[in-house]
Amino acid sequence: MNPDPLFSLDSDSDTDSEALSIVSFPRFSDVDSEASSRTSYEQTNSNVSHSPALSIMSMSSSLRSQVYKQEYGRDLNNYSEVYRLPADDEEMHRLEQQHLMFVDLMGGKYPEVMAEIMADDGSGERKACLDIGCGSGNWIMDVARDFPNCNAVGVDLVPMQSPSMPPNLRSEIDDVNLGLEHFYGDFNVVHARLISAGIKDYYRVIDQISHVLRPGGLIDVSEFDFHVYDINHQRFEPNTHQVKPPWWAQWLKFLAEAVGRSGGQADAATHLHDWISNHPAFEDVVYRDVWIPIIPSPTATDFQRRMASIMYEDVHSFLGSGRPLLLGSGLPEDLVLQMEENVKKELDDGIITEFTRLQCVHARKKRTTHT
Repeated sequence: MNPDPLFSLDSDSDTDSEALSIVSFPRFSDVDSEASSRTSYEQTNSNVSHSPALSIMSMSSSLRSQVYKQEYGRDLNNYSEVYRLPADDEEMHRLEQQHLMFVDLMGGKYPEVMAEIMADDGSGERKACLDIGCGSGNWIMDVARDFPNCNAVGVDLVPMQSPSMPPNLRSEIDDVNLGLEHFYGDFNVVHARLISAGIKDYYRVIDQISHVLRPGGLIDVSEFDFHVYDINHQRFEPNTHQVKPPWWAQWLKFLAEAVGRSGGQADAATHLHDWISNHPAFEDVVYRDVWIPIIPSPTATDFQRRMASIMYEDVHSFLGSGRPLLLGSGLPEDLVLQMEENVKKELDDGIITEFTRLQCVHARKKRTTHT
């Protein structure tokens, strides 16, 4: 049988004022999965619920110390040494704004085929959606609200902390680098966005998603490639031996190298299309490049200028998000701070047109065929 939620009612909350209620549900399937869950972080018996009923976790200060640790003035997850970006309120706010921007950029929340896949097909099987690396939880909360008859699960290294969690949504703490076997055959849709900084072997995750999905299910993944592009969509090619402008490209180069040293796969975006297209489990593969202006060109459209203004705020915030990773990689603090100031000045001056590239792939798992 699938394991119970990772957390349940914490009766040892230090004070009511310190407690943050987080909703968690038991797993949806009552049948044995293909493998037992050894990927979830095991808690003491007092923290694990064996009841099928709704459970509530209170984020007391004692539990917070298990989930988070502080480095260079920011709260990071306390479970993975691979993913070194923050998981605090400041970062969650950045991700919330980023989610809204993505909806605008993509012309909607989901691929067109999503509604068909999540519709009741008369089979009696309740549809289910998994969001890997759910971050602030905005995408999976949208799913839970837009498809109220589905089961939705958000997985990340810290719990979602929204005060308005839909009743059909479960938040789980898990490290997908340890495997997804406990989810095999459970979901109609699996979504992942901007998780490459915390993934050791992205192709392995894609392969395991192929087993997590039910026949005809949807994989939907999107990643940045940690590069910056000019007005002609040609890469700037900085290196870490000579520090010079363009500064946003230079800063991202250092960040990508720090991600690699921590064990992440910063170049995953470049391979997504090939990995999914060449995987024997998938069909109907759709690839999309989304070019997002950081500094708009003089001939930019109103839409591009609006996106650039949102990215201006995102970059400013992301500079702070990347600081623990850069400092932890051994870069001198004065260099990190100087690059941050140079990036901000570059954005304000607006002289060099710069784009970032979001690479998006979605596909269907092959339907069961009868011969």
